[in-house]
Amino acid sequence: MADAETDSLTAEQQACLALWAVPGLGPRTLAALRVYADGHLSALVSTPVRDWVSEAPVSPQARRRLLSVERLSPLAEQVLEACRAGEMKVAFAGQPAFPERLQDVVDAPPLLFYRGHPGAPRRRVAMVGSRRPDQGFLPFARAFARQVAEGGVGVVSGAAAGVDRACHWGALDAGGETWAFLGSALDVLDPAQAGLLPHFLERGGVFFSELPPGVRASTTTFPRRNRLISGASDAVLVLRAGVESGSLYTARAGRAQGRTVLAMPGDVRQSGAAGCNALLREGHANACLDVKDVWRAVGVDPGWMVAPGAEDARAGLSVEARGAYAVLDRIPRTFDEVLAGSTLTPAALVGALVELEMTGLVIQHPGRLYEKI
Repeated sequence: MADAETDSLTAEQQACLALWAVPGLGPRTLAALRVYADGHLSALVSTPVRDWVSEAPVSPQARRRLLSVERLSPLAEQVLEACRAGEMKVAFAGQPAFPERLQDVVDAPPLLFYRGHPGAPRRRVAMVGSRRPDQGFLPFARAFARQVAEGGVGVVSGAAAGVDRACHWGALDAGGETWAFLGSALDVLDPAQAGLLPHFLERGGVFFSELPPGVRASTTTFPRRNRLISGASDAVLVLRAGVESGSLYTARAGRAQGRTVLAMPGDVRQSGAAGCNALLREGHANACLDVKDVWRAVGVDPGWMVAPGAEDARAGLSVEARGAYAVLDRIPRTFDEVLAGSTLTPAALVGALVELEMTGLVIQHPGRLYEKI
């Protein structure tokens, strides 16, 4: 199932979607509930909530909210109906529309709501910055993001006014991929985001949110969503940030997630660059002086990256190629390592790897080392 907009949800997905819609139930609580249910949330779907919630590992507030629901399956259907009304889709972790890199994050959500069409696997960089940078910086940020996207790298940001939005536009100028992670549900966008959405959808961008329909932005949702911006990316670039800029949350999350963090140095007389300069001074970021620094940070050579706007080629892969792709990782592996991890014969693996290279999903390094894009 490519997404969960249909009525064909499994019992596990129904339970996950329903529980995720309950305020106060985050990723860690959901994981604890899965353990409580012997590893499968589906066990909770057909049982009345009152029969299991008293012993469940949830907060008192969440327990009270759950007790207002008779069963989980009708709640899941209510969420799906709200998604249909808002033209949203749902991607569960492990499905193609769910960002692959995000699945490795400790507190990643189990699902995302989205609008648009997530494209081919590629390297991505989070590009974030101040809402009000120094005069003349926004055209530069837009042009820089365009250069990044022209190399086949996806641009991830938060659709906020200022640098974030300029970077989205730069990627769209190149016909490249750009993702926006929002601090509100996708059916309660602010006017500026609502105005940006049609351009995203028309030109291949995607809006994501972990928040169920109807949840408005707040002072707590914005810092939380920053971990998604960094988590869905291979590296984080802070272009402009003051000492209290929200972009520093994204840099901090990226460091905790093991992402390479870059910062663009600025004039020491400009308070709007003080956050970037502090990241560099304290050794929390590497300097970004030109677009090649971004390409190196995400590990790409524009000559072999997936072209901007390319469709996801995974759907058309042969069985053998899919098997080889599942074994590969972002760490280059030898032919023998891939062979040992697959069920393919050497001859079948050779053909599978050639197919993956031709579709832009795998790069072969010297010495017959293979790496997933």
